[in-house]
Amino acid sequence: MDIQKAIISFEKNGYQVKFFQTPEEAASYLNVEIHQTTVGLGDSQTLLSMKLYEKLSLHNQVFDPQHCPHDKSFVDVGKRCLQTDVFITSVNGASETGVLINIDARGNRVAGSLFGHKKVFFVFGINKIVPSLEEAIWRARNIAAPQNAKRHGYKTPCALKADKCYDCSSPERICNLLAVHYKKMKGTEVELIIINKSLGY
Repeated sequence: MDIQKAIISFEKNGYQVKFFQTPEEAASYLNVEIHQTTVGLGDSQTLLSMKLYEKLSLHNQVFDPQHCPHDKSFVDVGKRCLQTDVFITSVNGASETGVLINIDARGNRVAGSLFGHKKVFFVFGINKIVPSLEEAIWRARNIAAPQNAKRHGYKTPCALKADKCYDCSSPERICNLLAVHYKKMKGTEVELIIINKSLGY
Protein backbone atom coordinates (compact mmCIF):
# COMPACT_ATOMS: atom_id res chain seq x y z
CA MET A 1 0.00 0.00 0.00
CA ASP A 2 1.40 3.37 -1.09
CA ILE A 3 -0.21 6.03 1.12
CA GLN A 4 1.34 8.96 -0.72
CA LYS A 5 0.08 7.66 -4.04
CA ALA A 6 -3.38 7.25 -2.53
CA ILE A 7 -3.43 10.77 -1.07
CA ILE A 8 -2.38 12.30 -4.39
CA SER A 9 -5.08 10.31 -6.18
CA PHE A 10 -7.77 11.34 -3.70
CA GLU A 11 -6.80 14.99 -4.06
CA LYS A 12 -6.89 14.73 -7.85
CA ASN A 13 -10.39 13.30 -7.52
CA GLY A 14 -11.54 16.43 -5.69
CA TYR A 15 -11.28 15.40 -2.04
CA GLN A 16 -9.73 17.32 0.81
CA VAL A 17 -7.37 14.94 2.62
CA LYS A 18 -5.96 15.00 6.14
CA PHE A 19 -3.52 12.32 7.32
CA PHE A 20 -3.05 11.57 11.02
CA GLN A 21 -0.76 9.18 12.84
CA THR A 22 -3.24 8.22 15.56
CA PRO A 23 -7.03 8.02 16.04
CA GLU A 24 -6.70 10.42 18.98
CA GLU A 25 -5.17 13.10 16.74
CA ALA A 26 -7.89 12.62 14.15
CA ALA A 27 -10.64 12.77 16.77
CA SER A 28 -9.20 15.98 18.22
CA TYR A 29 -9.13 17.56 14.77
CA LEU A 30 -12.74 16.62 14.06
CA ASN A 31 -13.79 17.84 17.50
CA VAL A 32 -12.47 21.30 16.63
CA GLU A 33 -13.68 21.39 13.03
CA ILE A 34 -17.25 20.31 13.84
CA HIS A 35 -18.83 22.77 16.27
CA GLN A 36 -22.36 23.93 17.10
CA THR A 37 -24.07 22.07 14.26
CA THR A 38 -26.07 18.94 13.53
CA VAL A 39 -24.16 15.73 12.87
CA GLY A 40 -25.18 12.32 11.54
CA LEU A 41 -22.98 9.26 12.04
CA GLY A 42 -22.91 6.17 9.82
CA ASP A 43 -22.57 2.70 11.31
CA SER A 44 -18.81 2.39 11.81
CA GLN A 45 -16.54 0.52 14.19
CA THR A 46 -13.86 3.10 13.41
CA LEU A 47 -16.05 5.97 14.66
CA LEU A 48 -17.06 3.94 17.72
CA SER A 49 -13.44 3.22 18.60
CA MET A 50 -12.65 6.94 18.35
CA LYS A 51 -15.61 7.78 20.64
CA LEU A 52 -16.72 10.49 18.22
CA TYR A 53 -20.34 10.35 19.37
CA GLU A 54 -19.34 11.11 22.94
CA LYS A 55 -16.89 13.86 21.98
CA LEU A 56 -19.03 15.64 19.41
CA SER A 57 -22.22 15.41 21.49
CA LEU A 58 -20.73 17.82 24.02
CA HIS A 59 -21.11 20.74 21.61
CA ASN A 60 -23.21 19.49 18.70
CA GLN A 61 -26.55 17.77 18.15
CA VAL A 62 -25.45 14.28 17.11
CA PHE A 63 -27.57 11.45 15.71
CA ASP A 64 -26.23 7.91 15.54
CA PRO A 65 -28.29 4.74 14.93
CA GLN A 66 -25.86 2.94 17.24
CA HIS A 67 -26.88 5.26 20.09
CA CYS A 68 -30.67 5.22 19.75
CA PRO A 69 -32.74 6.87 22.51
CA HIS A 70 -35.18 4.49 24.20
CA ASP A 71 -38.15 6.07 22.44
CA LYS A 72 -36.57 5.96 18.95
CA SER A 73 -35.86 3.12 16.54
CA PHE A 74 -32.85 2.53 14.31
CA VAL A 75 -34.91 3.70 11.34
CA ASP A 76 -36.06 6.88 13.15
CA VAL A 77 -32.50 7.89 14.00
CA GLY A 78 -31.18 6.78 10.60
CA LYS A 79 -33.65 9.08 8.86
CA ARG A 80 -32.65 11.97 11.10
CA CYS A 81 -29.01 11.41 10.17
CA LEU A 82 -29.93 12.20 6.57
CA GLN A 83 -31.08 15.70 7.55
CA THR A 84 -27.96 16.93 9.33
CA ASP A 85 -25.49 19.56 8.16
CA VAL A 86 -22.54 17.18 8.65
CA PHE A 87 -22.36 13.45 8.01
CA ILE A 88 -19.48 11.21 9.12
CA THR A 89 -18.90 7.61 8.15
CA SER A 90 -16.10 5.26 7.16
CA VAL A 91 -15.41 3.11 4.10
CA ASN A 92 -15.22 -0.63 3.49
CA GLY A 93 -12.50 -0.23 0.89
CA ALA A 94 -10.42 2.40 -0.87
CA SER A 95 -7.97 2.23 -3.73
CA GLU A 96 -4.64 3.89 -4.37
CA THR A 97 -6.30 5.19 -7.54
CA GLY A 98 -8.56 7.40 -5.40
CA VAL A 99 -11.85 5.46 -5.34
CA LEU A 100 -13.97 4.78 -2.23
CA ILE A 101 -16.18 1.70 -1.73
CA ASN A 102 -19.03 1.06 0.70
CA ILE A 103 -21.41 -1.88 1.08
CA ASP A 104 -24.71 -1.42 2.89
CA ALA A 105 -27.67 -3.50 4.06
CA ARG A 106 -30.43 -0.89 4.51
CA GLY A 107 -28.83 1.94 2.54
CA ASN A 108 -28.86 4.53 5.33
CA ARG A 109 -25.08 4.76 5.66
CA VAL A 110 -24.51 5.03 1.92
CA ALA A 111 -27.44 7.45 1.49
CA GLY A 112 -25.96 9.74 4.12
CA SER A 113 -22.69 9.96 2.23
CA LEU A 114 -24.22 10.91 -1.11
CA PHE A 115 -26.41 14.00 -0.93
CA GLY A 116 -28.00 16.70 1.19
CA HIS A 117 -25.27 17.62 3.68
CA LYS A 118 -23.05 20.68 3.78
CA LYS A 119 -20.05 18.47 4.47
CA VAL A 120 -19.26 14.76 4.54
CA PHE A 121 -16.27 13.20 6.30
CA PHE A 122 -14.97 9.72 5.47
CA VAL A 123 -12.79 8.48 8.34
CA PHE A 124 -10.69 5.36 7.83
CA GLY A 125 -7.46 3.56 8.65
CA ILE A 126 -4.77 2.60 6.16
CA ASN A 127 -5.89 -1.05 6.34
CA LYS A 128 -8.79 -0.07 4.05
CA ILE A 129 -6.47 1.04 1.22
CA VAL A 130 -5.53 -1.44 -1.50
CA PRO A 131 -3.92 -0.91 -4.92
CA SER A 132 -6.92 -1.12 -7.28
CA LEU A 133 -10.67 -0.59 -7.54
CA GLU A 134 -11.18 -4.31 -8.08
CA GLU A 135 -9.26 -5.13 -4.90
CA ALA A 136 -11.22 -2.50 -2.95
CA ILE A 137 -14.50 -4.11 -4.02
CA TRP A 138 -13.11 -7.55 -3.17
CA ARG A 139 -12.06 -6.26 0.24
CA ALA A 140 -15.49 -4.79 0.96
CA ARG A 141 -17.25 -8.04 0.04
CA ASN A 142 -14.82 -10.59 1.47
CA ILE A 143 -13.29 -8.89 4.50
CA ALA A 144 -15.52 -6.05 5.71
CA ALA A 145 -18.94 -7.61 5.07
CA PRO A 146 -18.28 -10.96 6.80
CA GLN A 147 -16.76 -9.26 9.84
CA ASN A 148 -19.64 -6.79 10.12
CA ALA A 149 -22.22 -9.55 9.71
CA LYS A 150 -20.50 -11.51 12.47
CA ARG A 151 -20.38 -8.40 14.70
CA HIS A 152 -24.15 -8.01 14.38
CA GLY A 153 -24.73 -11.66 15.22
CA TYR A 154 -26.30 -12.48 11.88
CA LYS A 155 -26.59 -16.06 10.62
CA THR A 156 -25.37 -15.45 7.09
CA PRO A 157 -22.86 -17.96 5.64
CA CYS A 158 -20.14 -15.31 5.68
CA ALA A 159 -20.77 -14.47 9.35
CA LEU A 160 -20.72 -18.08 10.49
CA LYS A 161 -17.25 -18.62 9.03
CA ALA A 162 -16.14 -14.97 8.82
CA ASP A 163 -14.04 -15.88 5.82
CA LYS A 164 -15.54 -14.65 2.52
CA CYS A 165 -18.66 -13.60 0.64
CA TYR A 166 -20.94 -16.46 -0.40
CA ASP A 167 -23.27 -14.21 -2.42
CA CYS A 168 -26.08 -15.62 -0.30
CA SER A 169 -29.82 -15.01 -0.33
CA SER A 170 -30.13 -14.85 3.45
CA PRO A 171 -32.76 -12.42 4.80
CA GLU A 172 -29.98 -11.10 7.05
CA ARG A 173 -27.62 -10.43 4.11
CA ILE A 174 -25.85 -7.10 4.65
CA CYS A 175 -24.26 -6.60 1.21
CA ASN A 176 -27.38 -5.46 -0.64
CA LEU A 177 -25.94 -2.22 -2.02
CA LEU A 178 -22.51 -1.35 -3.35
CA ALA A 179 -21.55 2.32 -3.70
CA VAL A 180 -18.51 3.32 -5.76
CA HIS A 181 -17.27 6.88 -5.27
CA TYR A 182 -15.17 7.48 -8.38
CA LYS A 183 -14.75 11.17 -7.57
CA LYS A 184 -16.14 13.74 -5.16
CA MET A 185 -19.85 14.44 -5.63
CA LYS A 186 -20.82 17.86 -6.95
CA GLY A 187 -22.26 20.38 -4.52
CA THR A 188 -20.96 18.81 -1.30
CA GLU A 189 -17.73 19.46 0.54
CA VAL A 190 -16.03 16.11 1.24
CA GLU A 191 -12.99 15.52 3.45
CA LEU A 192 -11.10 12.27 3.93
CA ILE A 193 -9.57 11.63 7.34
CA ILE A 194 -6.96 8.90 6.89
CA ILE A 195 -5.30 7.43 9.96
CA ASN A 196 -1.99 5.58 9.98
CA LYS A 197 -3.45 2.61 11.89
CA SER A 198 -5.51 -0.50 11.22
CA LEU A 199 -9.05 0.46 12.22
CA GLY A 200 -12.42 -1.24 11.84
CA TYR A 201 -13.18 -3.78 9.19
